Amino acid sequence: MTATLAPPIRIGKAAVWALGMLAVATGALESVVTPTLPLLQRELDMSPAEGALLSITLLITGALVTPLAGKLGDRHGGKRILIRLMAVVSAGGLVSALAPNLPVLLLGQVLQGAMVGALPLSFILVREHLPEGESKVAIGVVSGLFVGGGMVGTLSAGPVAESLSRHWMFALPTIAVIGATVLVNRLMPHDPPSRSDGTGVDWPGLLLLSGTLVTLMLVLALAPDIGGSQPLVLGALIVVLAAFATGWTAVERRAASPMVDLRMLARPAVWKASVLTFVICVGTSVAVYLVPQLLAVPTDEYGFGASATAIGFFLLPGAVAASLAGPLGGIGARRFGSRAVVTAGIVIMTAALIALAVVHTEVWHLVIGKMLIALANGLCVTALVTSTATSVDQGDTGIATSLVLVTRVIGYAVGVQISGAILTAGTPAGSDVPAESSFVVGFVIAGAVTALSLLVTRTMSKGVKE
Repeated sequence: MTATLAPPIRIGKAAVWALGMLAVATGALESVVTPTLPLLQRELDMSPAEGALLSITLLITGALVTPLAGKLGDRHGGKRILIRLMAVVSAGGLVSALAPNLPVLLLGQVLQGAMVGALPLSFILVREHLPEGESKVAIGVVSGLFVGGGMVGTLSAGPVAESLSRHWMFALPTIAVIGATVLVNRLMPHDPPSRSDGTGVDWPGLLLLSGTLVTLMLVLALAPDIGGSQPLVLGALIVVLAAFATGWTAVERRAASPMVDLRMLARPAVWKASVLTFVICVGTSVAVYLVPQLLAVPTDEYGFGASATAIGFFLLPGAVAASLAGPLGGIGARRFGSRAVVTAGIVIMTAALIALAVVHTEVWHLVIGKMLIALANGLCVTALVTSTATSVDQGDTGIATSLVLVTRVIGYAVGVQISGAILTAGTPAGSDVPAESSFVVGFVIAGAVTALSLLVTRTMSKGVKE
């Protein structure tokens, strides 16, 4: 006798907005370290190397947890894994808020990194409980609110840390994460497991991927400082990176249940979305890093001497654009197809980056340029995630979208490190201010790389129009 599965319960707007609130809270918690890193270095007596370690810890953990969370969500049910993951994130936020020293804060950041896995789990739930057309819009809403939450954290972390304390800049978004998790638990129906193959966690693959990502971040962080003075050390790190990457690829290809299914990555829709997401996020992160640095350059040089509060105000239009881009990207993918939305976003981003390289003599130049780049990034990433989510079997949604989100995290990290290396190389000896030409070089390189991604978009499927 064959059991008949009951159709999934259709969710309402309240449940989708609960997921959106969770995305805002986790996005804010994810982003509080970057703008307050100098403050944390002073208060915790950190060296620059320790500060760099702190800034990448969450990204590394997120890149590791995301594919694992997506896979477990597909296998055991998205809501069950999401609630447990948020319990880990909440614990990490509280540890970070109470941390008296760097080791404890690093532990908190490791636990917080689990938050990146919330997005593929949210996509599993949305796709399980909504028709395809509505799920595209809902995925766009959740993606956009996560980006908007990140900007909220970036804008508010400094004022909160300066007016209250560094403890509260972690505590407040953690409280929001706890509240949103409670709402999701109450409003979102349980989704049945879509598969259960009885296999365990791919621990060898997880460890080798950990080594690969940690070594990659070390190479990017240390290359500007030791590339010329200690080339043997840099060369050794590159060899170690290649060994980890080769070993991980070999293990994943042979594993019965790999943490990252390389066969999934071999699908054209998935690998094209991953490549495009990586390139687009590299271009975006260059602007995210360079624009605030340019605003802070003293007025007696070529900059604007903006304070932290003023910089946050100047970045606000970009935050608004990033928040709106997600829903617009989802609606655009539904009406015009994913390829059209991604192409439009790449053209906008390329034009904005080149324009910033040519014209950056007024504050409004930087404000408008940053706003257009944030809008373009949101359109592209949302369209790529939705096209990936709807191009695979429903049981593979978490695995496929997690691959795209991992490349997003790595793209941002690589772009920021490249930007820092360009400014370091462009800083004259005995000066703390990079040459203006280094900003021009950064924007031009980011624009050129972004434009090259149009070669990939031409081969994309147009996507479903409705």
